[in-house]
Amino acid sequence: MVSAWLLPEHIADVLPARARHVERMRRSLLDVAGHYGFELVIPPLLEHLESLLSGTGRELDLRTFKLVDQLSGRTVGIRADSTPQVARIDAHLLNREGVTRLCYCGPLLNTLPSGLHGTREPLQFGAEIFGHVGLEADLEVIDLALDCVKAVGLGDATLDMSDARIVRGVLAGVPVDAAQTASLIDALAAKDGALLAELSNGLPSSARAALQSLLRLYGGDGVLDQAEQLLPKHPLITAALRDLRLLARHVREAYPEVRVGFDLGDLGGSAYYSGARFAVYAPGSSDALVRGGRYDEVGAVFGRSRPAVGFSVVDLKELAERLEVDHAVPMIRAPWSEDPALRAAVRQLRQRGESVVCLLPGHELEGQGCDRELVFDGSHWVVRVL
Repeated sequence: MVSAWLLPEHIADVLPARARHVERMRRSLLDVAGHYGFELVIPPLLEHLESLLSGTGRELDLRTFKLVDQLSGRTVGIRADSTPQVARIDAHLLNREGVTRLCYCGPLLNTLPSGLHGTREPLQFGAEIFGHVGLEADLEVIDLALDCVKAVGLGDATLDMSDARIVRGVLAGVPVDAAQTASLIDALAAKDGALLAELSNGLPSSARAALQSLLRLYGGDGVLDQAEQLLPKHPLITAALRDLRLLARHVREAYPEVRVGFDLGDLGGSAYYSGARFAVYAPGSSDALVRGGRYDEVGAVFGRSRPAVGFSVVDLKELAERLEVDHAVPMIRAPWSEDPALRAAVRQLRQRGESVVCLLPGHELEGQGCDRELVFDGSHWVVRVL
């Protein structure tokens, strides 16, 4: 018999110290986004499956829990990513003509964990710009992502960039279907040369050679020079390399402390990326903490194919664990009493932002986390350092 207190695999409680840290990070990230003019939205946890998966590809489909709505009999899903929901909000509920900046923060639920020790219930923060096709929106989103990273205390960050148009340019005119393209992208992301060779067997030799080249095109600025020499002379590839150079130059000027690199074969993740994309890594980490980029087609299925670019912090709970520091809250302990003067003193302290713990009768020895106490000095209630 399974114990009633056991949770499902890869699902965990967040205990007080870490929960406090996560909540501080959430508020900080929303404040940073607010300073950029982003408006907060709160999409529902549950949606009709057609809406939740529209335009996202098979990867998100496999990650989404599905169930039958007892009210309508329709299949609904629990969100595994918020971006399609925010695109729906922009397209149908706000329906603005100009630029719209939206941000969000909420839990997701995935059918499978992202890794051996990953969670199936990440807490995702994200921000999206809708309505601007120019590279200026990409630059703003990268700025916001790096400012968010800085706000939560992540130092020595690395920004890796790629572009979805590169593979599209390589495969332009090549007879491959969506499933084979997805498999090729997965092999590229995994740097699996043998699998890539097997999957590309039968493609034109130029496409096979270009795909194999992508496996080696990662590193510094020299990668872009190599790409110009090794990849086909296709307008999509030319535009992608030009934009990556501009984005990298901007980041280095604005954030000289951030290491900038490229991985032109890293196209894993969401299937809806249409242009430049990026990922932010912490020192010593192989998993991205932030992912983002341009995905202009994400709103097409909702009837408004608006330009869109954005990013998300993959999981605030994981980020809090990586940046775990002692964030003990200074508290004041006070005795329990009906004394009006004591109760007034406690209220005043709380109104000033202090945390005051009143020790309930019979538990006067508790309050170990307090660094001060409220005591009566004979005429007033005063705070004394322990």
